[in-house]
Amino acid sequence: MAANTPKATREERREAARLEAARLREQAAKREKRNRGILIGAVVLVIALIATAGFFIYQAAGRTLLSDFEGEVPAGSNLHGGIPIGAEGAGSPNEGAVEVDIYLDFLCPYCGQFEQVNGEDVASLAADGTATITYHPLANLDNASAGTMYSTRAANAFATVSAAEPAMALPFAEALFANQPAEGGPGLTDEEIVALAVEAGVSQEVADSLAAGTYTDWVGVATQQSQRDGVSGTPTIHIDGQDWTGNWTEPGAFLAAVTDAA
Repeated sequence: MAANTPKATREERREAARLEAARLREQAAKREKRNRGILIGAVVLVIALIATAGFFIYQAAGRTLLSDFEGEVPAGSNLHGGIPIGAEGAGSPNEGAVEVDIYLDFLCPYCGQFEQVNGEDVASLAADGTATITYHPLANLDNASAGTMYSTRAANAFATVSAAEPAMALPFAEALFANQPAEGGPGLTDEEIVALAVEAGVSQEVADSLAAGTYTDWVGVATQQSQRDGVSGTPTIHIDGQDWTGNWTEPGAFLAAVTDAA
């Protein structure tokens, strides 16, 4: 028979209960501290993930099809396929001026009409510093030139002149529109484009390089980028990033819109 175990006194039981309560409080405190540390760590991790995602989203927002393009790019052109033109010519924006983006195709008859009505105003706005005129030469109508890819060839020629002789960009564009071929035909030959360039004031050396197609690939990617940017036709005009839907066939309407924006 087991020996009798003496009963704990009231004081001993009270002390044991106090010690047990203290032990439980200590365990609870440690558990709460551990949980708080886990929670803080989780919050920090979530914030870090959000910040990282935001960084990459921000970077991605500024990227275009031309961001990773490895072909020849016209000097001064932007990642949306635009060539800015200011008082110093192509590739030299007018600082602090109104931003005017004009999406055009040198075979587009409506673009030819726009040039006829507003060409002088475009040139004066760039020359006097009121606006930076950014031309986006597109190749939407290549399939309307009997297989000669006239839109691409003309856009490449414009990009070549803009890069090599910036002051001649607008005069050459004016010459291309003044001698614009009809849709459905073969368009101007390379020799005819060269002759127009020289007549407009482009040096013979630069004019002779137009048929080399230096920026042909760039024109193609820039045209795709314009579609990504929501441009569905030409001419499309943006003033300070906003689509301008005014009546560009009315003389002075375009000029007034840009002047008002300034």
